Amino acid sequence: MYLYPLLVIIAASSFGVVSTIIKLAMRSGFSVSEAVTSQFFIGFCIAVCIFLITNRSKFSFNGVKILICAGILTGLTNILYGHSLNFLPASLAVVLLFQFTWIGMLISCISKRQFPSRIEAISLLVLIAGTIPAAGLFDVDLSQIPLQGWLWGLAAAVSYSFFLFVNGKATASMTASNRLVWVSFSAFMITAAFQSPEIIWNGTLFNEGLWMYGLALGLFGMIIPVFLFTMAVPKVGLGMSSILSAIELPIAVMVSVILLDETVTPLQIAGIVTIIIGTSLPTLLNKNSLLSKNKMSKQTMLG
Repeated sequence: MYLYPLLVIIAASSFGVVSTIIKLAMRSGFSVSEAVTSQFFIGFCIAVCIFLITNRSKFSFNGVKILICAGILTGLTNILYGHSLNFLPASLAVVLLFQFTWIGMLISCISKRQFPSRIEAISLLVLIAGTIPAAGLFDVDLSQIPLQGWLWGLAAAVSYSFFLFVNGKATASMTASNRLVWVSFSAFMITAAFQSPEIIWNGTLFNEGLWMYGLALGLFGMIIPVFLFTMAVPKVGLGMSSILSAIELPIAVMVSVILLDETVTPLQIAGIVTIIIGTSLPTLLNKNSLLSKNKMSKQTMLG
């Protein structure tokens, strides 16, 4: 009951580490574009190694279109989010990205042609209430924010929402390591087309130390989340996965405090606690519902 929701939480938490690693790379003199390119290149190399070590069957092409879409959306989300940071404060960019919670729920409702459950709706409202204070948005002056910044940020949220949606359609006829190769390959291709592929041959990646950040980014921003999402999202569903993935923001804030020595205000702590409550509500309410049903069934049997 709890395994697949837990895998979604772990995957989203892994994504939450990425922004801090990119900031560390920037402190070392690398650009966002270079860091993102290293992330997907090394992520693809790791995926190939995992496949060669663990998979004894032939490389499969079944359901490859879905996986290529997932990879393109993964790379596209990072590209769009990077563009938004050129126009927005980091806190506002995070808030716009986290609109994937309700966008993902909307996509789920349209695809299933049904409204969200009461538990999902309540959790979504709690998450939205916690996101703004958790990101420290009350301290940001919004009057000078250009329109393209808003558009890039919302586009990243839409892309991430469709990434989760496509992961819910991932084929079960292919091994996890095989799926990982396809997703990481297409993510690297789309990233190389729009970012900084020259780092691979001009010495920046291996001679200047970028590979260390690329390795961490490849693991936390590609291998772990994609591997877990492709397993868990089809079981959990898009709507619930969008809710559980909101844990990414508290993780991002906490890791930045630990590794970057950034300060966190009491209001941000309150927002983080609110988000954690929002992501926990579906599991807790479902557990109470099951306990109530079991209790009623026992009383009926005794009666």
